[in-house]
Order: sequence, then structure tokens, then C-alpha cells
Amino acid sequence: MEILNLPQFNVISIAENEHDFQIRVETNSPPSVCPHCGCVANLYKHDNREQLCMDLPIHGKRVGIMVKRQRYRCRECTQTFWERLDHTIDEKRNCTKRLLVYIEKQSLKRTFVSISEDVGLNEKTIRNIFRDYISHLEETVRFETPNWLGIDEIHIIKPRCVLTNIEERTLLDVLPNRNKDTVISYLSRLPNRGQIQYVTMDMWQPYKDAVKSVLPKAIIIVDKFHVVRMANQALETIRKQLREGLSPKERRGLMHDRFILLKRHKELTDMDKITLEIWTKNHPSLGIAYELKESYFDIWNCDSRQMAYLKYQDWKAKIPKELQTAFEPLTKAMSNWEEEIFAYFDHRITNAYTESLNSLIRVVNRLGRGYSFDALRAKILFTEGLQKERKPKYQKGIDDYELRNYSYPMFEKMFPVGVVRERGELLGIDISTLIEKLEKGEL
Repeated sequence: MEILNLPQFNVISIAENEHDFQIRVETNSPPSVCPHCGCVANLYKHDNREQLCMDLPIHGKRVGIMVKRQRYRCRECTQTFWERLDHTIDEKRNCTKRLLVYIEKQSLKRTFVSISEDVGLNEKTIRNIFRDYISHLEETVRFETPNWLGIDEIHIIKPRCVLTNIEERTLLDVLPNRNKDTVISYLSRLPNRGQIQYVTMDMWQPYKDAVKSVLPKAIIIVDKFHVVRMANQALETIRKQLREGLSPKERRGLMHDRFILLKRHKELTDMDKITLEIWTKNHPSLGIAYELKESYFDIWNCDSRQMAYLKYQDWKAKIPKELQTAFEPLTKAMSNWEEEIFAYFDHRITNAYTESLNSLIRVVNRLGRGYSFDALRAKILFTEGLQKERKPKYQKGIDDYELRNYSYPMFEKMFPVGVVRERGELLGIDISTLIEKLEKGEL
């Protein structure tokens, strides 16, 4: 009769089939006070009904609790009322509160369909429980506002905005889109947002407009990796143009050798150098484009902003007229984003960590086929054990400590079980822990 372990109920009967348990119960603590007039001990039973509430599965079977719910009438005010079950039952979802907690936790790990089949509630109900749970988490789980904010994007069904704490190497949030209004809304909600000193981003105008609007004092730095890869893209454009005039055999060879062209010269093997020399000797424009790509990369090794600017102007002047069209996207970006690009040489901050995080999110997305964006975002942000935490400050007051006897053998008493510690500030989702969870298949 202790099958339920719910002391508020008395079990009347238990029925079982291949998939389900049906357990009939009644409450064991009838009300003594009228909720309408407050009259004590002047109630009588007026009616009753059976109410089905789902509970935690038992032995792999769904559990439905049929509650014999009593209705009462007050002799003083003549009002009627149903006995309360809110100490055990969540009447909004028609399930026990412990099942509700179970569904909330499982919704971050499993699909809504599988949970629905497991517990016997409608998939729509599972989805609504998940949404309420995420809304609660978003109100209670707050990440510390960073000093160095990274803004990037990732394609999950469609482009999404990714925000990171670059200094602490953590993920802060994934927004549903990369629109200016969405980014402004997020930035406006950040506590102590004035402490953000630097913001790194790619060359997406809505990001820049949003930061200028909400964080006017923050220094914007275009992530250098988004800039330098445009030199590789220019070289690829020239390679593809050259390919059109080649024989089928030469075309296949150039396709396979394109990775050599994308390598830095210092990374080439002896065989790579021979292959590159053959291509550049037969096609001088390809050799010039490769040298332009290499010299552009070298600009980013300059020690100062002024030196980098002068070196870039020299580099730009060396682009032959016939190659200017291919390099135009790069030179145009350098012109339109000059201040933000060259800011890197004053504050050498990059979004390299955000880029590595994007690759991890893609892995999570691939592993979680069938998840909606909201579910995937919650899976990343709110799964227990992923959050990086700053240790709380050292407490000087003696009242903050538990006094214990450290006499020999001291190691038996050093680490008490069940002591509630003070939580530090949450810094975001720790990348190393995220990688570990992925490798173990726990996410």
C-alpha cells in the first residue's frame, strides 16, 4: 500500500495492465474550515467526483491516480467547495508536482514525444511545461555581465546571434535571430552594462548599430578572423576564374590543390612548395594573388596601429588592376569598417573563442535532431553542471563559518556532507565542460 509514497492519500485499489497502473485513492485529511467564511467544523459532504492525475512511472509503466475528490457545503454560509489538492497535485497540468519536476528536468535531455510516451501526458502539455520551466529559469539564472563581450552568429535552421564572455571563455546566450532590435533588447536587459569595455563582432551592421545605441562607450573591434579570411576568399575567386580556361585534367588538379593555396607559406611541406611553384609558374596571376594573400596576413603581425595602417596602404597599392575585382570585397570592408578593424592593434581581442564555440553548438544541433531552437538553446544554457561559477569572496566574519574540532584524525572531519555553500556569480556556460559532456554523450 506504500506504492505511491504520497502520505496525503489512502490507496483504495490498484489495477495494472501491460502499459499502465491505475491507482484509486482518497484524501486522508478532510478540511475543517470553510474557505469562504472561515467557519470551523460546520461542514458536511455534498458531492464527490473522480479526477485523473498522472504520476511518476513505476516499473516502466505509466501511472494514473484516480482521486476520489470530495465536495463540501458549509452550514453557515451555504457555499460549496472542493477539497484542496494543491499540496500534491498541479491542477493546471493535471499531474502530481513531483511528475512536473521530473518532466522539467527531462525536457532538457529528451524529446517531448518520448517524454509524452513515458508519462502519459499529451505532447502539447509537455511542451507547455517546458516553456514555463524555461521562463522560470530565465528569470532566476542570471549570468554576470562581461567586461569583454563577443557577438557572432551561427546557422541553426536560420542565422542566430551568439553572445559570449570572451575574458572568461563562456557562452552567455543564443538569440533567436540577429536583427538589430533583438540585439538591442538583449543588451538593454544586461545589468551593469556600462562595465562592458570592448565588443568584438563580425562586419554585420545591425550588431554595430545595436552596440552604438546601447553601449556608446564600448570600443567595437571587428574580429580579425572575419577580415583575414576575406583574403582567402579573394584567392579562391581568382582560382575559380582561372579554372574556367583549363582542361578537365588540369581543372581536377587545381581543385585538389586548392588547400595548398589556402595554407600559409610557413606551413607548406616540400611537396606543397613544388606543387605551388608549378601552378604559379604556369599561371602568374595565381602566384601574385597568393603573395598578396600572404602579405595581407603579415599585416596582422604589426606592433602598432599606425604601422599596420601604413603597411595596409602599401599592400593595397600593389594589387594589379586585373585582380582588383577579386580583392574588392576585402578593400571595401577595410574602408567601411576602418576604425573597428584597426582598433584590433590597440586592443588585441578576438572572437576566436566564439568561433570554436559555434562549432560545438553545431555538434549539439546535429546530435539533437528534432529539437526546436528553443529546446536546443535551453539544452545548452540550462543543463545542470555546464555553468561556470566565480568563487564567492573570502568571508571575514566568524558567523559565516561552521566551528569544528580538527583534532586527529583531521581528515575524517574536514569535508562535511550536506553543508550548503554560498553560490558565486554565474559566468556563463563553460566551454571545457560542454566539450566533456559532448564526448561522453551526456548532452
